[in-house]
Amino acid sequence: MAERNVHYSMGFFGRKSLFRMFSITSILFMLYLLFVMRSTGRRNLFYLNILPKSKILALSDEGYSQSSTQSDYEVTTPVSNQGTLKKYNLFKCNPSKQVLKVYMYDLPPQFHFELLGWKAEGKSVWPDIRKAVPEYPGGLNVQHSIEYWLTLDLLLSEYADNLNDRSAIRVHNSSEADVIFVPFFSSLCYNRFSKLRPQQKTSTNTLLQQKLVAFLIAQEEWKRSGGKDHIILAHHPNSLLDARTKLWPAIFILSDFGRYPPTVANVEKDVIAPYKHVIRNYENDTSDFDSRPTLLYFQGAIYRKDGGSVRQELFYMLKDEKDVHFSFGSILKGGVKQATNGMQSSKFCLNIAGDTPSSNRLFDAIASHCVPVIISDEIELPYEDVLDYSEFCIFVRTSDALKENFLINFIRSITKEEWTRMWARLKEIENLFEYRYPSKDNDAVQMTWQAIARKVSAINFKLHKSSRYSRSPVSKQEGLKSFPLPKNIL
Repeated sequence: MAERNVHYSMGFFGRKSLFRMFSITSILFMLYLLFVMRSTGRRNLFYLNILPKSKILALSDEGYSQSSTQSDYEVTTPVSNQGTLKKYNLFKCNPSKQVLKVYMYDLPPQFHFELLGWKAEGKSVWPDIRKAVPEYPGGLNVQHSIEYWLTLDLLLSEYADNLNDRSAIRVHNSSEADVIFVPFFSSLCYNRFSKLRPQQKTSTNTLLQQKLVAFLIAQEEWKRSGGKDHIILAHHPNSLLDARTKLWPAIFILSDFGRYPPTVANVEKDVIAPYKHVIRNYENDTSDFDSRPTLLYFQGAIYRKDGGSVRQELFYMLKDEKDVHFSFGSILKGGVKQATNGMQSSKFCLNIAGDTPSSNRLFDAIASHCVPVIISDEIELPYEDVLDYSEFCIFVRTSDALKENFLINFIRSITKEEWTRMWARLKEIENLFEYRYPSKDNDAVQMTWQAIARKVSAINFKLHKSSRYSRSPVSKQEGLKSFPLPKNIL
């Protein structure tokens, strides 16, 4: 019994000694850590909240949390030959504000401005935009004209005095570029040259696509990246039909993904850009909720294929509502003027899926300050990673919209105050969807360049990862090598 007590006592004191040693070691380690942190001039970890909600780690659109104190973002450094200190604002280091460097191929004029009727002088590839700018055709062609505006913007960047106001500049060394721009006016080519002309066996649209593919895959820039850093415009849903499956590694600039398989185009890889609206802008808009007599407005093609059948069903549901305008319309016979007046006198404007998920009707509504009601489940929207459309648009699921009285009752339930907030927000953001030459701060041209710039890090990630084994010798053994399964797998 006594022997057992001796063993118990020794075990007890042994455990107490180990506990004391652990406690002392822990205290000494913490004191050492404090000493090291202070000696290196860094902040004491105990006074920093390093959890994910910390202001130090929180990111905003500007790169850092706007709610954090100024001291969090300023670095003080000595200025040479002076006894004072200079402060540097870290917001200036935000990569999203850097100018995108774009290398543009000097494609022959037949791929771009010659499609507009411009005639090159001598061996000139590009028009001298300081003298005259080739005009883009009006009508419905203009809604897919982004290729024209982006190309002009790059040409103009070579004459710009102040690059701080630009989102992209042209560089002439492809190794310095962030992206490679392909100036093929594919939408215009489809609209104007997809039909066979006399003596033609193959349309100009098809021939130019074949030439484009042959040109691109032969370029060192394409071989270097596999096309991943190339920007190709195919805004019209039917443009680049023949070449898209061959050029799919590139970043496509599209209006939607309605006619693309996800392996060829998707929201992770590509950029959705706005249509150029057809109706005129509503300048000096002093209207309000009460001065817009029409509750809900739609004018356009009613009978559509594919997902557009919902238009027909909604037409029969809404056509007899007294404060709803739902009718067939086109650009012909004063249709644009009629739509302009109709949208500007309406509170809400329907944007319903047609042959594809998108249409320029959404951007016509924004230009009219008519709150868009979007019924298109598969729609993708321009710059939605930085813009919250729910602040100025109403979204309704197609399945809900087709329920009896659901849509009209829902729209009637939106209060005057809610509508006024959305109407005011429309006036704030409408410039984001305006194509201009010269481009202006945060217009559609610059917003598209910025959307492309936000893809650059993902492009670089893919390129860097694909080059991991570029220096490794290629194995002569053909096929995949098989390895035995671990014994414990079964």
